[in-house]
Amino acid sequence: MDVIHSPNAPAALGPYSQAMRVGSLVYTSGQIGIDPTAGKITAATVDGQTEQVCKNLAAVLAAAGTDLTRVVKTTCFLADIADFAAFNEVYVRHFTGKPARSCFAVKALPAGALCEIEVIAEV
Repeated sequence: MDVIHSPNAPAALGPYSQAMRVGSLVYTSGQIGIDPTAGKITAATVDGQTEQVCKNLAAVLAAAGTDLTRVVKTTCFLADIADFAAFNEVYVRHFTGKPARSCFAVKALPAGALCEIEVIAEV
């Protein structure tokens, strides 16, 4: 197992890593829309936050030697299911390989985030 870390994505908010590589698979922790330069969420809308989440995931996957086109499974969390359509508009631009997916509405997300995505990708 290898711990994966990218300085181009936000540091973990707790006692966990950005991702772990096990064999030919990378398992990311959930990413929220924290802008790594600002150190906080800067977008106020779900589409803006989803865009930042995808950038964060791309940075973590790059550090592991893979990219968003190699994602085989996503798990997505929304603070409000009413944001589903706006979330999907951004999601579909980044996950062009149409990976398997689960999407849930949850009561709350860290740092007041509107969405969170975790992925499993092939290296």
